[in-house]
Amino acid sequence: MKFFKSPVSLRNFYGGYMDLVFRTATLDDLPHLLALEQQCFTSDRLTPRSFQWMISRAHGQLIVAEQQGSIQGYALVLFHRGTSLARLYSIAIAVQARGQGLGQRLLQEIEARALDHDCAYLRLEVRSDNPSAIALYERNGYRRFALIHDYYQDHADALRLEKRILQHRETRSIRVPYYPQTTDFTCGPACLLMAMGALQPGRLLERREELQIWREATTVFMTAGHGGCSPQGLALAAWRRGFRVRLQVNTVGPLFLNGVRDERKKDVMRLVHEEFCAQLALSTVQQVLGGPLDLPRLLHDGGQPLVLISSYRLTRSKAPHWVMVTDCDGDFVYLHDPDVDHSQHRQAVDCQHLPVSHAEFAKMCSFGSSKLRAAVVLYAPQAPQASRETGPGAAGSQSRPTRYNPPLSSSVKT
Repeated sequence: MKFFKSPVSLRNFYGGYMDLVFRTATLDDLPHLLALEQQCFTSDRLTPRSFQWMISRAHGQLIVAEQQGSIQGYALVLFHRGTSLARLYSIAIAVQARGQGLGQRLLQEIEARALDHDCAYLRLEVRSDNPSAIALYERNGYRRFALIHDYYQDHADALRLEKRILQHRETRSIRVPYYPQTTDFTCGPACLLMAMGALQPGRLLERREELQIWREATTVFMTAGHGGCSPQGLALAAWRRGFRVRLQVNTVGPLFLNGVRDERKKDVMRLVHEEFCAQLALSTVQQVLGGPLDLPRLLHDGGQPLVLISSYRLTRSKAPHWVMVTDCDGDFVYLHDPDVDHSQHRQAVDCQHLPVSHAEFAKMCSFGSSKLRAAVVLYAPQAPQASRETGPGAAGSQSRPTRYNPPLSSSVKT
């Protein structure tokens, strides 16, 4: 593993200077790290097992500040696989080294490591009753964006802070709520709930509807376990709930048949797909075969895109997975990932507005050897218009829903 050495001077209590070296922690540092953890924290301490995992297996870096064999502090940053997001998980400074600027230097080291890892955002949690730590982060450009109640073991609240360590971006006026999937097979319904909640603020996002959508949209079978939801099924579920929908898929026929060996199961999947297609033909869902997914245009026109990706770049599991696009800019596509259970150290706040480079996103949303691409885009329901000839209460004035064709554009590829 690469070592980053940054000698600095830190004044100690005796008026001299200590030459510090910042380096990546090893398992030999474990006794010193545990002693520092005991000294600095009364709850939420990292255990020996946690430290071992962080040092040897975690997708991150644990940095120590060392002086003549004595560890004066550490900082732990975790990288979100497949995205440009980093999380400052923990930072600790020995009593004798406090008040001398070591926290500032550790924070700078963390940001440098995150930039070296192609991260654009650094996020962290801090106790709301720790004003000195909050002041340190805010002096360094971190902004508050969430308050999490009852976050720590002693029930203290946490402030959620964020800094873009590259450049700032404009945020959309539409707020996309976050909803974590409650089963292994309901990523699509969870994303659909988020999209509907964005277009109808105040709409309840409930597990009852999550499971109902799955019942409506499932393909019945997958390679193992319960079947996931097809783009056709999700498009129909959204349309039935009154939303205008654009369905964009680059292939025809039932999806994921190659992953199922049993011919009887394949026959069932074909029948389900045929029924979805028959219902789509009677709906006003706009169906687009192939073509680029123009996210800037779709978002500008008020669309809320659900995109099918390969979860391999997030979890190293080659499975189809639905994510919710919340925004995009010149550098990144931002995602809500409904699956929190990727890692023992992942939380719901780590799965929101994940920054993913356009190049990485293009690889994610091309699934399997067939390069399958699929997206379902929701638009706000169109208010019913009364017929001028018959009046608002006349029979037949709303006998057919208004057909909606969102503008198509291929000027920007993602």
